[in-house]
Amino acid sequence: MKTIRETERLLLREFNLMDAAFIIELVNSPGWLAYIGDRNIKTIEQAAAYLMNGPIKSYAQNGFGLYMVELKADSMPIGMCGILKRETLENPDIGFAFLPACTGQGYAFESAAATMVFAKEVLRLPFICAITVPENKASIKLLEKIGLKLVKPVQYKGSDETLILYSN
Repeated sequence: MKTIRETERLLLREFNLMDAAFIIELVNSPGWLAYIGDRNIKTIEQAAAYLMNGPIKSYAQNGFGLYMVELKADSMPIGMCGILKRETLENPDIGFAFLPACTGQGYAFESAAATMVFAKEVLRLPFICAITVPENKASIKLLEKIGLKLVKPVQYKGSDETLILYSN
């Protein structure tokens, strides 16, 4: 289990297959379904495949990915935060999601700010962007708080959904 960052209250570490049950809970939470979309992950096997083909594959291919966010006090998993490399975006982007019980407590900002420092100082990424749906006001507020600025609305090939692009 590789630790990526430690903050006052949080630990960011690489995901492993033992995190599959947590993934099921997170990707089926109301916020994820509303703002990210249904990934149809309902079983441990599907969650393990998501981890293998997503975060774990990204660590090997890109040297970064989405990371588990845990409370330092008791190692309780509360969300994910990290850097993704999407084919649709020119630059790597920051992404995050937290369990409903763990929102509104500053955890997203704490982990996103630590992730931005990691991206700049360790990964040496000159540009970080982010995408979100216009309705996700909490994410927009957080993106602006970590120093990203609105660039433009974007629509990707094969989708009729309009997203908004942020960048540093």
